[in-house]
Amino acid sequence: MALEPERPATQGYYPHVMAGEEVPSVSGEPPPRKRRRRRRRPKPAAVAGAGSGTSSGTRAKPTAKTKAEQRNQRAGSGSGASKGTKAKETPSKGTSKKKASAKRPRRHIPTQREVSAGGVVYRREGEGIEIVLASRRTRRGDLAWGLAKGGIEPGESREDAAVREVREETGLDATIEADLGDTKYIYVWEDVRIRKRVHFFLMRHVGGDVDDRDDEMEEIRWFPLERALKRAAYRGEREVLARAAELLR
Repeated sequence: MALEPERPATQGYYPHVMAGEEVPSVSGEPPPRKRRRRRRRPKPAAVAGAGSGTSSGTRAKPTAKTKAEQRNQRAGSGSGASKGTKAKETPSKGTSKKKASAKRPRRHIPTQREVSAGGVVYRREGEGIEIVLASRRTRRGDLAWGLAKGGIEPGESREDAAVREVREETGLDATIEADLGDTKYIYVWEDVRIRKRVHFFLMRHVGGDVDDRDDEMEEIRWFPLERALKRAAYRGEREVLARAAELLR
């Protein structure tokens, strides 16, 4: 077979074109490189609960609130509660204490009423006035100064009871000059609530001896009027002494 003679290169014809190769530059410059197109990665799905300020390609950082909600959801799912049922709320400590105190039965204390009578015994020494006070030991062992008083016996008047109690507790004899009103107070003795009312009278000393008394009182002593107002241990009796001082001055 006879070989065909080589065709001279004509303008615009390149044997490489038929083969799919790049056309060489006529000027002798290197051919331009092809740009590779980068495949775009698929955008990740937005994280549920992420804030609106985060970009779509970045994962939102869970806040403390979302972490707490996730823990609560895990705790709720682990407890076996069904989807439609509500979890029981645990009562706070304060409400549990209130319920416990409401259920606890109150202790019933019996109440008694007592009526007594007593006197503010005075004497004049020169230009001054003295008041007699009697002392007794309290349940705590303290020495408390106060006025002579005691219960009214059946068939006895308040005045007679006041004179008798002054005689028994102080050893002194006295006569009633004025009514000083009464005082009320409450105390508990041997698991019994006592509501007491005491009638007091202004009484003038006429005789007797402090050594001639019963053993109920520990000591009997005369005090100047102003000092007796401060030395009396109980508020109700201090008020009674103040009424007596208004009459004596």
